[in-house]
Amino acid sequence: MFRGQVSVALASYNGDRYVAEQLESILAQTRPPDEVVVSDGGSDDDTVRIAREVLAHAGTGIRVKIIADGARLGVTANFERAIAATTGEFVALSDQDDRWHADRIARGLDHLMRQEALLAAGNADLVAADGARLGVDLYSALGLGPKELAELSGRDAFAVLIRRNLVTGATVMVRRELLEAALPFPPDWVHDEWLAIVAAALGRVAIDPEPLIDYRQHGANAIGVSAPTLRYRIRRMVEPRGDRYTALARRSRSLAEKVSVLPALAGYRTLAARKADFESLRAGYAGRRLLRLRPILASLRDGSYRELSSQGVLDVVRDFLQPE
Repeated sequence: MFRGQVSVALASYNGDRYVAEQLESILAQTRPPDEVVVSDGGSDDDTVRIAREVLAHAGTGIRVKIIADGARLGVTANFERAIAATTGEFVALSDQDDRWHADRIARGLDHLMRQEALLAAGNADLVAADGARLGVDLYSALGLGPKELAELSGRDAFAVLIRRNLVTGATVMVRRELLEAALPFPPDWVHDEWLAIVAAALGRVAIDPEPLIDYRQHGANAIGVSAPTLRYRIRRMVEPRGDRYTALARRSRSLAEKVSVLPALAGYRTLAARKADFESLRAGYAGRRLLRLRPILASLRDGSYRELSSQGVLDVVRDFLQPE
């Protein structure tokens, strides 16, 4: 490990339209990276060729590594491979299709050091496929208000993140010690939300309210963002339950198991176990709505919906209305 050095871990897949601009913005940082690792998840376009061409012009002090063996990897597995190949004490995650603001690395380092955090993340300007600004930032689109932002930036981010993920991997920088605790990524989790909640269990998450990147929304994002409009909320309430609750139960159980072996606060272990039990209960709700009513009301009374679900009272309504 190179102490004090910053690595960039970029996961690519069929991103030849945007990857050059992203890599150029990384190389143009006011605090340049010491290492850039690109892991390609089996592109069949010109992504790898373009990445090689751009990185051939990296500064002499920047180590470059491109992993392109043709393996078809999903987003999380691709990021895991990229991260595992880095050597710096600090690692900044990078999507292939964004555009970093010039001080993205400098601001991430500042927040990690000044707040003694394990993970730093920030806001983003949403832009269209052509790079034009959409007039809204990421936190506004997520409905992240001042109260929740202050809680997330405080000493009890775990209680916020156990309800819903508010950390976007494209803005994340982490310390090596977090990676040693969090890897490998469990199959039911996305890399950024797993890193965030493990960081919150072990220490502190630092949040920058200012945009760090231009976050491109082009319709083919592996993971994008959409504003929680009223129409969206109503549609979510009446869509079939499917296997969503079973997946939430699996995820919550794997988190509880992880937290139980980490040097985390006892309160976090208890909260993670409660979350696993709550999501297992929801997964077992009866198909008939009236038969769900008693367990739903019991969970409402004991505070589970308020403390453990992503939408609070709205989830009470959704859990009752959703068809099987």
